Amino acid sequence: MSSGVRTDSSRSLRAGFRQWRAHRPFWGGLLLALAGAEILLTEKASLKVVMHIGMQGLAGYLLPTMMLLCGLLILFNPAQRLFYSLLGILLSLGTWLTSNLGGFFIGLLLGAVGSCLTFGWLPDQKPRRRLLRRGHA
Repeated sequence: MSSGVRTDSSRSLRAGFRQWRAHRPFWGGLLLALAGAEILLTEKASLKVVMHIGMQGLAGYLLPTMMLLCGLLILFNPAQRLFYSLLGILLSLGTWLTSNLGGFFIGLLLGAVGSCLTFGWLPDQKPRRRLLRRGHA
């Protein structure tokens, strides 16, 4: 009987997560946050070396951290998604110069795609089922 309770609670958790995810640009925010995390992981230098190098070295950590923060803010505050997505694309492009070519292109591409997905997301848009049925009008 405990397995029946477990599946009911997991189903309600899954349904709750799907409802939460449907009201925000989930994939865009997730990709932008993952891009920031990936770029941060590709940084090799320790914080002592960055402080010794100066502002350009510090920007290598600052830009991906801001990307990660923008991705999380998109997920938890979708009302400001346009500002965060514009800031996210600018930060992603800035990592080209400051963070190992944007985390070896992977973080740069993830950040750009996530920002574009977020910018293009429209809340409360009904699904376009007519386009899926081509033969039926």
